[in-house]
Amino acid sequence: MGSRMFIIQGDGKLIPMTFVTHRRIATIVILLLAAALEVVPASTRAPYPWLLRFDAKDSVVDRIRPPRGYGYERHAQGGFAEWLLHLPLKPGRPPVYLHSGRKKANQTAHTAVLELDVGSENLQQCADAIIRLRAEYLYSQGRDEDIHFSFTSGDRADFSRWEKGYRHRVSGHRVSWQRVVRPDASYAALRSYLRVVFTYAGTASLARELTAVPDAQQLRAGDVFITPGSPGHAVLVVATSVNARGRRVFLLAQSYMPAQDMHILKDPLALGLSPWYQIPDGDHLVTPEWTFRTSDLRRFEE
Repeated sequence: MGSRMFIIQGDGKLIPMTFVTHRRIATIVILLLAAALEVVPASTRAPYPWLLRFDAKDSVVDRIRPPRGYGYERHAQGGFAEWLLHLPLKPGRPPVYLHSGRKKANQTAHTAVLELDVGSENLQQCADAIIRLRAEYLYSQGRDEDIHFSFTSGDRADFSRWEKGYRHRVSGHRVSWQRVVRPDASYAALRSYLRVVFTYAGTASLARELTAVPDAQQLRAGDVFITPGSPGHAVLVVATSVNARGRRVFLLAQSYMPAQDMHILKDPLALGLSPWYQIPDGDHLVTPEWTFRTSDLRRFEE
């Protein structure tokens, strides 16, 4: 008779391998793969992974009060809209800084600054900052397979491929992927992936990925006003608030050019309501540094 394989149970008993269930084998395989990829389980990931700690009292929902007669619109727990509502803010109303460490020339456009690093390179501009927040949210939820963005060339970059050790190679207008490093699904890997996305993506590529919202009255947190182009611009709806009659107002956040701290915008027209914006009755949404069309409203797929 040939040799037989056994496994040891917690009580020390030997069980022939033939009696091990398929489910048990699958579990072992998954654990081994996770170890090989250095996967951080979703249950242990921080809700805002770029921060070691933050004061919950300095979040959007706790710092920025809705207008009189309005209340914050609540959302499904664990969703992007709910995650944005609790984004950490820097205390008080600090200046907006550029990636270079210098103050932005226009310090009149914001009411608060997100507690979000901008880096030392001129990369995390308007669309990039929105991509960053979307990727950070998905990573915090353990949805690594859903983290993917396209380059301006149209080539898709998946974080799940990056985790497996694949890296891009640009030759002319063509992008290919080759496995050149060992697998890594750490947070540091996410940030290195995003740096590449920031380099090759922008308003044009992000606009193509998002779904058009034909009726601005249906606006919700997590939506994006985006004008593709060079230059183009994009701002993110970070929160909404409604009154008893169902009228909705909203908060906008932006980065800009050059790369700078992401900040909550003032409304330059409705000063009595600012920083809250009303859904425009006409075709245009005026912000301090850009005017959008209401038809520029787009949405991420959940």
